[in-house]
Amino acid sequence: MIRLNRDLEGKILDIGGGGEGVIGRLYQERVVAVDCCQKELDDAPDGFEKVLMDATNLQYADGAFDHVTFFFSLMFMGEKEQRKAVREAARVLKEGGGVHIWDCDIASAYPEPFCVDVAVQLPDVSISTTYGVGKRDAQDISSITKMCEDAGLAVVTRSEEKNYFHLVMRRI
Repeated sequence: MIRLNRDLEGKILDIGGGGEGVIGRLYQERVVAVDCCQKELDDAPDGFEKVLMDATNLQYADGAFDHVTFFFSLMFMGEKEQRKAVREAARVLKEGGGVHIWDCDIASAYPEPFCVDVAVQLPDVSISTTYGVGKRDAQDISSITKMCEDAGLAVVTRSEEKNYFHLVMRRI
């Protein structure tokens, strides 16, 4: 179970924030959720800004956000797109701001798709969902950490649970 509280201050950019809209549900009007799929944005609950946009080419100024979140969204990108999205996240992040990543280790998602069940406890609601992908690129906490470091981010905290990992990175 992932337990999330309202402990982030300021403006938050949520990459891949459509669908369940977990970060948007938690922080409401302080969130701008971007997703490359209009249907995912349409399916997300109301209460936060939703923008159709490619995370590898964010249309925001440098340093525009206090925090950037990736809540099980990197898993839907190939390695090349992940690198671009993380670089863009670092670019739009204010100095000293945080990048928060929840995702999972994927050794293989092809030819058999990879699925992970995720249970989230917010202060006022529980969410249970399944994320699934059929991609060829593997990922793990080490590969994502390296991408972040290559983008000028430094590890603040790093934790691993049974079905997921959580990274907090800071712009240096």
